[in-house]
Amino acid sequence: MASSSSFGLKLVHLDLKGAPPKVSYLAEVFPLFHSLGANGLLIEYEDMFPYEGKLKELRAQYAYSPSDIEEILNLAKLHNLEVIPLVQTFGHLEFVLKHETFSHLREVKMFPNGLNPHKKDSLKLIQAMIDQVLALHPGVRWFHIGADEVYYLGEGEESKQQLQQETVTVEKLFLSHLCAVASYVISSCPAVTPVAWDDMLRSIDAETLIESGVAQLVEPMVWDYVLDLDVGNKRLLLEKYRNCGFSKLWLASAFKGATGVNQSLTHIGHHVENHLGWLKVANSQPADYLRGIALTGWQRYDHFSVLCELLPVGIPSLAVCLQTLENGCCSEKVKDTVKKYLGISNLEIDTFMSEGSGTFPGSDVLILVTQVTFLKMAVDEFLERNRYVTGWFSPYHRKQKILHPIMSHHIQPTAVSLLSKSNTVLQELQVALERIYYPDTVEEWMEENVFPTVHKLQLLVNDLDEVLSTQSNDAI
Repeated sequence: MASSSSFGLKLVHLDLKGAPPKVSYLAEVFPLFHSLGANGLLIEYEDMFPYEGKLKELRAQYAYSPSDIEEILNLAKLHNLEVIPLVQTFGHLEFVLKHETFSHLREVKMFPNGLNPHKKDSLKLIQAMIDQVLALHPGVRWFHIGADEVYYLGEGEESKQQLQQETVTVEKLFLSHLCAVASYVISSCPAVTPVAWDDMLRSIDAETLIESGVAQLVEPMVWDYVLDLDVGNKRLLLEKYRNCGFSKLWLASAFKGATGVNQSLTHIGHHVENHLGWLKVANSQPADYLRGIALTGWQRYDHFSVLCELLPVGIPSLAVCLQTLENGCCSEKVKDTVKKYLGISNLEIDTFMSEGSGTFPGSDVLILVTQVTFLKMAVDEFLERNRYVTGWFSPYHRKQKILHPIMSHHIQPTAVSLLSKSNTVLQELQVALERIYYPDTVEEWMEENVFPTVHKLQLLVNDLDEVLSTQSNDAI
C-alpha cells in the first residue's frame, strides 16, 4: 500500500478568492497542518495579493499587505511548510478582466474568464503579475501558473482568424501561451520551476505536446476530485505524460469545495475515497516521478460564485485526508489520530453532519455552521410541511389575517422557539466568524446561509402576532 513516501510534498491549498482568513488564524492552523502531515502550502492569492502600480485595482477591499505576506511566509517556514504561490495566467481571470481597465484583453468580449493570448498587452499583464508575486516570494522553488479551464479559447475574433490557418488549432493556441508564460518565469528566476493544471493538456495528442516543448518548461499537476477515481485511466494519462517528456508530475485531490457550489458542510467520506484512489495511482508510478500532491480546498468555484465550505468546516476532512496519505489507508488508527489532534470525540465520515465539540482552531465555527444547517432544515420543515402552518396559516390566511384561535396554540410555541434558537446561533456565529474572517466574508456568509431563514421565520411570527393582537382587540 502506498503511503506518504509516494509524495515528496503534501500541499494544503489555500484558495483565497473567497473567505480569506486573517493572518492571525493562519498562525493558529499552520502548526496543525504540519502535525497532520502537510509539509507545504499552495497559496492561490487571486485578489488578496497586494498588487501595486497599474495593478493596484486588482486588490480586494481587505487584501493582504506586503507585511502580511511576509508574516505568512515566516509562519510557513516556522512550521516547515514550503510555499508555492499560484497565479492564474490564462483562464479563471475574472478578478482581473472584470475591471474596465483590462476588459479589452478578454478572449470573448462578453466573458471575463479567459485572456486573449494574441494581444501583446495580455502577456505584459501576466508578466507584471508574476513579477510582483515573485518579488514577495524570494527563494520559492515552484510557481504555479494555473491555466485550467480556459473556456471559450478560440471563440474570440483574433483566435478565429488564426484558426483559419490549416496548421493552427485551439490546442496549439493554448500551448503557445502556456509556453510563453512558463518561459518568462524561468527567464526571470532560473531556479523556479513552473507548475500548471493539466486539464487542458489531457486531450492533446502526444505528438503535439512533444513538438510544443512544453515538457521542458512545465510540471503538470494532474487533478481530479471525484468519489470514484478511474485509477486505470489516470495511470494511462500519467504514462502518456511521461512518454511526452514530462520528467516530473504532481497530483491534486480535494479535501473540500468539490461536492457542491453552495455546499456548507463537508462530506469527509467523499474526499477520503478520492485520496484512496490517488494512493493507488501513486503506488503504480516509478520512484521519484511524483513531486507531490496538492490537497485542494476550493472556496469558490470561480470568482463570481457563492462561498462553499469554510476552511474551519473542512479541517476534519483535511485531517483525515492527510493522515490517510500518511498511513496509506483510512484505518481506525487514522481516525483515532485525527480525533486526538482535533480534540473531537465524534468523527462522522459517512454523512455531512456530526454534532460535537472540538479544540482545533475554528472548531466553534464548525459546530455553529452545523447547528445552522440543522435549524434551516427544522425551519423549512415547519414552514412547508407542518400541517397546522400549511393548513391553517397559509400565505392566503396570513394575507387575509385569518387564523382559527385554537390553531395558534399549535403554531406559536414552535415558531417562537425556532426563532429564539436561530437568533442565538446567528449571534454566536457572527462573533466566531469575525475572529477568523474580514467583514465582507462574514456579511456574505450570513446573508447567504443564515439571514434568509431567520427572515422567513420572523415574518411568520410577525404575522402571527398581528393576527392574535387583532383577535384579542375584537374580543374586548
